[in-house]
Amino acid sequence: MSHIKLVTSGKGGAGKSTVSVYTAAALASPQYGKRVLLLEMDAGLRGLDIMLGASDRTVFDMGDVLESRCEPIKAIVACGYLRSLHFMPAPTDRGFCPKADDLRRLCKGLSEYYDYLIIDTPAGLGVGFDVSLSVADSAFLVATPDPISMRDAASVAGLLFEGGIDDTKLIINRIPQRPAQMPVENLDAVIDAVGVQLIGALPEEREVARCAALGRPLPSESPAAKEFLNIAGRMQGLYIPLDIR
Repeated sequence: MSHIKLVTSGKGGAGKSTVSVYTAAALASPQYGKRVLLLEMDAGLRGLDIMLGASDRTVFDMGDVLESRCEPIKAIVACGYLRSLHFMPAPTDRGFCPKADDLRRLCKGLSEYYDYLIIDTPAGLGVGFDVSLSVADSAFLVATPDPISMRDAASVAGLLFEGGIDDTKLIINRIPQRPAQMPVENLDAVIDAVGVQLIGALPEEREVARCAALGRPLPSESPAAKEFLNIAGRMQGLYIPLDIR
């Protein structure tokens, strides 16, 4: 059976989808060799097909599957640069939202074929978040080191706990290269404000946004690429120290 992980953030712009994509890619990399499926929940605003270099091969979507217009296999697309990473795109109809029971059945069936199902939730809160929460067994909460993101992430952390998610981990994204550029004292202040255990600290890096927009993997020498591999290792219980200086 798969681990079903929800990736969410308190607000848009935290880099949630980027974290979803490159964490999934790290798990599916030759270093770990996991079978990973990304499920995109942002109906009407999908973008994972571009980020995974597969927009020209995306025909069917989750809505087609749940409305019985096609079998799940027809809506599953392989990543353009990593064949062991697959994804199911969000519906093009922005008004579409799956019922919790339907999504639960879909995930149960898919979990027989994958080690990890990673659910990329819509930005912010709403029905899409609630439905995703109902099927996940753990969560990543993505926040940036600024007071607004920290406050919103703390609110979402409470909702995750109330929704029955006991295993929530924090990923701090877009950390400025120079501490003086960060609007909070240090990363410990972010952790304390959100109230969730840290699993990853990702530096601000232009290459990440560029690669995501072009549907390319991160260069192996990229600091962010190395930290995504570290996150994937920590997910599997490996002891990999966190540097939050």
